[in-house]
Amino acid sequence: MTVQMTLGAITFDCPEPLALAAFYREATGLAPHPKSNEDFAALEGAHGLLIGFQRVSDYRAPSWPEPTVPQQLHVCFNVTVDTDLDEAEAQLLKLGAGKPEHQPHDSARARVLTDPVGHPFCLIRR
Repeated sequence: MTVQMTLGAITFDCPEPLALAAFYREATGLAPHPKSNEDFAALEGAHGLLIGFQRVSDYRAPSWPEPTVPQQLHVCFNVTVDTDLDEAEAQLLKLGAGKPEHQPHDSARARVLTDPVGHPFCLIRR
């Protein structure tokens, strides 16, 4: 028998939950969870999905693509067909994202960026 379940939350380790939540709020337009605080912040997505950010005092940023410190989590964000990937990338870089030199995808279809604390994520044109 298959268990029927849906994804309820994705949580990122980070040094400053409110700051990382602010980055993703600006990037996605998701609403902040009303009970966010300095130790745990969250954004509310569609269908009850939460993106959480939890404080880890000895947080070590991923060293992607090198495995010295594993990426811990990899998230992909779909970008609508009418959104220019160059424009989306430029906006995210202004918000504090980074762009690793290593780009494993065709740049017309996908880009790998890192959030302000080093988690890699992809922008994918769907």
